[in-house]
Amino acid sequence: MVKAVVLEEKDKLSLRDIKVEEKLGRRDVRIGLRNIGICGSDVHYYTHGKIGPFEVRAPMILGHEASGVILEVGADVTELKEGDRVCMEPGIPDPTSRASRLGIYNLDPAVRFWATPPIHGILRPDVIHPADFTFKLPDNVSLKQAAMVEPLATGVHASTKAQIKPGDIAVITGAGTIGFVTLLAARAAGCARVIVSDVDDAKLELARKLGAAVTVNVRSQDLVKVVKKETDGWGVDVAFECSGNQKVAPSLFEAICPGGRVVFIGMPVEPIAYDVTNAAVKEARVEHIFRYAHVFPRCVAMMGSGDVDVTPLITKTFGFEDSIRAFEFATKPPTGSVKVQIEMPS
Repeated sequence: MVKAVVLEEKDKLSLRDIKVEEKLGRRDVRIGLRNIGICGSDVHYYTHGKIGPFEVRAPMILGHEASGVILEVGADVTELKEGDRVCMEPGIPDPTSRASRLGIYNLDPAVRFWATPPIHGILRPDVIHPADFTFKLPDNVSLKQAAMVEPLATGVHASTKAQIKPGDIAVITGAGTIGFVTLLAARAAGCARVIVSDVDDAKLELARKLGAAVTVNVRSQDLVKVVKKETDGWGVDVAFECSGNQKVAPSLFEAICPGGRVVFIGMPVEPIAYDVTNAAVKEARVEHIFRYAHVFPRCVAMMGSGDVDVTPLITKTFGFEDSIRAFEFATKPPTGSVKVQIEMPS
């Protein structure tokens, strides 16, 4: 039995003992958890009980953004040792699956992803995880920062799929955690200017501090008009949709330039609709992002270089015993709030 943050059912969380059966394999490591971020998906499972086809049908431990310290290594693990500070990629694919063999293991239907029903997450003292999906941290990356590698991976994967070129101009809709990490990734990939839109002025101020050239509060400004003005009527090279708002999609195709790219990252609750003809006359390329693949080492290296600083995104940290209060805070965050973390006892 382990003490964990358990989603019993929609709208009901417990901090209680729960039975978790794990066995250390020869290529596994046991990790003592240290910092764990509350993801939008954790909140969504809490408030809605499901995301798309993934429905909570039995008590499930939440949490998948994490850092920790190695407590024990399997017999065949040589690249990691007890005491190493690490972050973990939370999805474990079937290495023999067709998707994995094609290099798109994030799309493997059999992937076991922390805190995605029915797989338990890691808001608990320790976890056993494959060494191949566990990454040692540079000395200058804190455990708090390392728990942000997982969301940063989404932004890096999106920027990679967008095929950003040095000098590109981008727009990002939605200044939540994913919008911010996409801003950091896009700037690191070579975007000369990034326009960020949201409805929260405090978040837009933070976006400017993190490198956004222009910010747009869509409550009072027309995003497409601002984009046209900032690009001399041409449009942006890339539009990243990070809000999950199904009403945003049509404006993205107006905002991009001929031959531009639209990348959908946020997952809307309802189906989206856009004018295919308007997209076709621009030969717009559309990409969709589902998690990430092959980018965790890049993210760790980016943080280690000092070129990407995720620290300003961590709004508030709670202790493990205050986990329920942390979720209540994350469910109804104050203005300007981005990422909430839970710090485990060492």
